[in-house]
Amino acid sequence: MTPQSILSVFAVYIILLFIVSWLTSRKADDQSYYTGNRNSPWFAVAYGMTGASLSGVTFMSVPGWVKDTQVTYMLVVFGYMAGYFIIALVLLPLYYKLRLTSIYTYLEKRLGYRSYKTGAGFFIISRLLGTSLRLFLVISVLHTFIFDAWNIPFWFSNLIVLMLVVLYTFKGGIKTIVYTDTVQTTFMLLAVILSIVFISNDLGTTAGKLFSSAVTASSTKMLVTDWHNERFFLKQFLSGVFITIAMTGLDQEMMQKNLSCRNLKDARKNMITFSFILVMVNFLFLFLGAVLLIYAGTRNIEITRSDELFPVIALNYLSPVAGIVFLVGLVSAALPSAGGAMTSLTTSVTIDFLGVEKKDNPAGPERTKTRYMVHILTALAFFICILIFRTFSGRAVIDQLLTLVGYTYGPLLGMFIFGLFTKRRASDNATPWIAIFSPAACFLLSIFSEELFNGYRFGFEILLLNGFLTFAGLMLFSKKENIPGEI
Repeated sequence: MTPQSILSVFAVYIILLFIVSWLTSRKADDQSYYTGNRNSPWFAVAYGMTGASLSGVTFMSVPGWVKDTQVTYMLVVFGYMAGYFIIALVLLPLYYKLRLTSIYTYLEKRLGYRSYKTGAGFFIISRLLGTSLRLFLVISVLHTFIFDAWNIPFWFSNLIVLMLVVLYTFKGGIKTIVYTDTVQTTFMLLAVILSIVFISNDLGTTAGKLFSSAVTASSTKMLVTDWHNERFFLKQFLSGVFITIAMTGLDQEMMQKNLSCRNLKDARKNMITFSFILVMVNFLFLFLGAVLLIYAGTRNIEITRSDELFPVIALNYLSPVAGIVFLVGLVSAALPSAGGAMTSLTTSVTIDFLGVEKKDNPAGPERTKTRYMVHILTALAFFICILIFRTFSGRAVIDQLLTLVGYTYGPLLGMFIFGLFTKRRASDNATPWIAIFSPAACFLLSIFSEELFNGYRFGFEILLLNGFLTFAGLMLFSKKENIPGEI
């Protein structure tokens, strides 16, 4: 495929997104941006959230990750499903009862002003770094196969993609995101299915026979029973549960979409439906990874980094049509995450730190002007972080992302558990220090875990330890008061 043909496909796809954006952002106001006027159809939210939660990292990194970890990730996915049910039964009723726009305002009501700012701050750091990591992976592919051929520097490729995301989310916000996510999820799933079909055709076999070969292959081991191993099945499952609670239930981006539903009943239907869809889609990605490994072995293709498995085969060994399908799927997986993150970060900064909802005229032109400025500054922050990530690349990006989650969402997990399941009064002054100490302690423990714990290696369950240390710290510096429970 030539860079010109790839760019043409990319341009057509972006034009389609802008058409959807224009249709959904007409007559949009600030409430459309923040909450979608609380009128989003639950089935559209559930389907669109699939693309937003998976992102370009899942699209490229999960299939390639099969090379390094077999299909042990499926245990994490089953944990995800259990976590979504907990969110639907515990967190959503709380958020709807309090009619929150930013979910972190709950922390102010329950723990105090500094706790509120700490929680919102950790979300901003986590979402900024996590989305930048996701975007870095996708922009790197687009740069390699399109812009690099014209000697365009990476920073300019980065700028082009971010400008496109800014433009189609600038006005409509979450109202636009719900519908563009639906379009992009469709293209992403079609890309995965068609890629499996293209590979089976190229090998002269069927998808059914490939599945049989994948099941018997050494690359499809799911259960690791050695408890010392970071992929131990119970650690994987529990990590999945709490990663979901943290990355979805305590995440402004994902909850902002749920809170745009008409009522709690619709939001619950959205979350439970979404959980089943996500299990099936992740299974499909892991199956694709096994198929890619079979293809690489048959064609004697050597892959040095697992993240390169899918793009190298799709763009260098399969037909041009397969290459186009891959690129459309990659962009479809990447942009929902980027657009949603940009909208949720703008919401958190304007509401949690600039306090626009507390001003005398929250619906006035000054609020809209502030939102526009924060939206642009958020894109600039992404731009800088992506350039930094370009300097550091090693493990599979999905591995790096889930590890990052353990350190940045742990304090949020501990604060929400303390608020929901105790009736004690936290020391608001101590909370920021506890939230900094917990991930720092976890980082040191993960480095020396094998020496300290008889060969035990921490995996994604570092999130549980981080949340526990935060919770324990809040308990230690709390007072016994009879605070009414929220649920």
